[in-house]
Amino acid sequence: MNKIPNRQVICETLAELARDDRDIMVLASDSRGSAAMAPFAKEFPDQFVEVGIAEQNIVGISAGLAHSGKKPFVTSPACFLSMRSIEQIKVDVAYSGTNVKLVGISGGVSYGALGMSHHSVQDIAVARAIPGLAVVLPADRHETKRMTEALVKHEGGVYVRIGRNPVEDSYESAEDGEFVLGKAVTMRDGSDVTIVAAGETVRVALDAHEALKAAGVSSRVINMHTIKPLDEEAVLRAARETGHVITVEEHSIHGGLGAAVAEVLVQRHPVPMRIVGIADEPAIAGKTSEVFEHYGISADNLKRLALELLGR
Repeated sequence: MNKIPNRQVICETLAELARDDRDIMVLASDSRGSAAMAPFAKEFPDQFVEVGIAEQNIVGISAGLAHSGKKPFVTSPACFLSMRSIEQIKVDVAYSGTNVKLVGISGGVSYGALGMSHHSVQDIAVARAIPGLAVVLPADRHETKRMTEALVKHEGGVYVRIGRNPVEDSYESAEDGEFVLGKAVTMRDGSDVTIVAAGETVRVALDAHEALKAAGVSSRVINMHTIKPLDEEAVLRAARETGHVITVEEHSIHGGLGAAVAEVLVQRHPVPMRIVGIADEPAIAGKTSEVFEHYGISADNLKRLALELLGR
């Protein structure tokens, strides 16, 4: 069982790269501990900026650093970064075209028992509506490493959302697969139904694939790690070849991955579809596993929906 959270992987990967690239900067909003960035701050004090509890300021400062030729990575709780700082993200990062990577840590329902004030299940909807801002959710530690390496080289604003706790691996190693911004990954192939997932729900989709296989259903699993720009061709190919689509996400059912996929399909290739996510209500408080189970973000529910779509 994996014991390494994705936030730790980001720190370790940035530290490896920062030893040769002095332009890499990390900024924290009194969050170096929760972002697992304390080791980076200790090794690279001149490449680390502690802003304190000032999420709006951290985005403006990072934009200034980017204008100066630096490569800033902002690390701050997703619930605050995506809500309190949204005007600065819109204007200072996206509209100004600055090279800022915004890493929302402890996203989704990672904070569990702290409830709606700390849940971040509207962030994808908000971020993907901002022109010029990419939106990425890595599936596991291996993809997080490849993503971080790619984003250091990428020029432009990106919102990344990661969880707080270790997640079960979806890939066998960091060498398994390639991360390309805007290019989905087909994790499992199938011909009856497609399950599109992002972030921590990729593992749920893979488990559903095995459950459906045992039931005689051939399911395709797509890891849509980049929700914007969306890999529309992967979505359309899945619709044409499997005829049924289910999306699953750790986000509101409004405006997230499901909405992005539906927008493509309804205009270009309508097929029977289901969207699985957090209902339009304050999400319940509890462990991530408990919240997932409550809202049907589970292999059993995905299996049930797939069989329903197929009329079985």
